[in-house]
Amino acid sequence: MSLIPRFVEYADAFEKAFESDDWSELEAFFDEDAVYEVGLPLLGASRCEGREAILAWFKDVLDRFDRRFDSRELRLLEGPKESGGEVWIRGTATYRAAGVPDFTLLLEETVRFEGDRIVHLEDRYSDEMIAATEAYLRDHGAKIGFETGSD
Repeated sequence: MSLIPRFVEYADAFEKAFESDDWSELEAFFDEDAVYEVGLPLLGASRCEGREAILAWFKDVLDRFDRRFDSRELRLLEGPKESGGEVWIRGTATYRAAGVPDFTLLLEETVRFEGDRIVHLEDRYSDEMIAATEAYLRDHGAKIGFETGSD
């Protein structure tokens, strides 16, 4: 049985949770002991362990970063592709706000499932993307009210 439909359900639920700010909607998608490798520690964490920590991290980082922009546009560039219990995608998130230039993050994400639950989520960014994010936050973070979090 393909994991891609479950991944799509998760992605849709994530966007609904982003809109409603009700992260409990994602509980059913994550194993209690799931691990999230954040990929951009400059946003405040490098790794979250456990479903509750992951859901708390989503709320925290989206409040501190994504919600500081007027809009956020997601674009799937490649995938989803399934292999060995994992689903992989490559995509962008473009952020726009008055008074600052648009910013586009390019990321790869791998989601490992056991059954229908996510046990490992990993976001990966190139060194160039990490440097561009650091530069953007250095130059424009104060203008959007960005504050770093804690690990």
